[in-house]
Amino acid sequence: MEEEAHPIRQQQRRMNPTILDVIKKEVTKLLATRIIYPISDNQCVSSVQVVPKKSRMIVMKNQHDDLATCKDHFPLPFIDQLLEKLARKSHYSFLDGFSRYMKIHIAPEDQHKTTFTCPLNTFAYTRMPFGLCNAPSTFQCCITSIFSNLLQDCTEVFMGDFTVYATCMDTNLVLNFEKCHFMVTEGIVLGHLVSNRGIEVNKSKIDITTSLPKPAFVQEVRSFLGHVGFIKNFSKVALPLSKLLQKDMDFNFGQLYIEAFQELKIRLTSAPIL
Repeated sequence: MEEEAHPIRQQQRRMNPTILDVIKKEVTKLLATRIIYPISDNQCVSSVQVVPKKSRMIVMKNQHDDLATCKDHFPLPFIDQLLEKLARKSHYSFLDGFSRYMKIHIAPEDQHKTTFTCPLNTFAYTRMPFGLCNAPSTFQCCITSIFSNLLQDCTEVFMGDFTVYATCMDTNLVLNFEKCHFMVTEGIVLGHLVSNRGIEVNKSKIDITTSLPKPAFVQEVRSFLGHVGFIKNFSKVALPLSKLLQKDMDFNFGQLYIEAFQELKIRLTSAPIL
């Protein structure tokens, strides 16, 4: 934690019966595997946010700035450069990490900082959960260290997504995990289709993106630009929208921004192979 930071204790949120059932199942599972344990008399307490579709419970950061974490600035790979590296290979193996963050243990003296509250009790983590602000950079640093002798050669890693590529079938991989595909000629990586042809739009995402209404918030602009960043002359076409992301910029989605928004959607449907 940063110096002079003051911990804050958040109150638990009201839960409807469906959400409460999700929490009970998740807590029971985490207790059985000793990933969490009951804790009391702790001043660093966060409420939880539940994503029922994925049956996952996430510890969110404190809503106030009183609890300040020293940020880990380990860099994440540039998605466009990663895709360019993967393009035009003959064969791929796509691997998906399982509960990847929770493979990393938390130092005993820091475990109390992960405390969360729910209707069942107050708990702390022994392993790194998804919701910590430094979890992505910590995991990327760990996985980069593990695969350091393979990166930029035959393997690329972005968080829990691993891609092994080759220009020929010289090796025989023997693994069998769900959501993993071995020795295929194309596949989806970070929302894009990569193959020996190059980088293409993931066609299943085109209809969703092109049907999006005009953004109402800065966050929606940022999300949209993240989906179309590979389009040719993106920086030039998206310049008006990019200006909306600047600090202290008034959000007024006028005609200039609408035209740029529509032009990017049109180019998305006719994007060439890169």
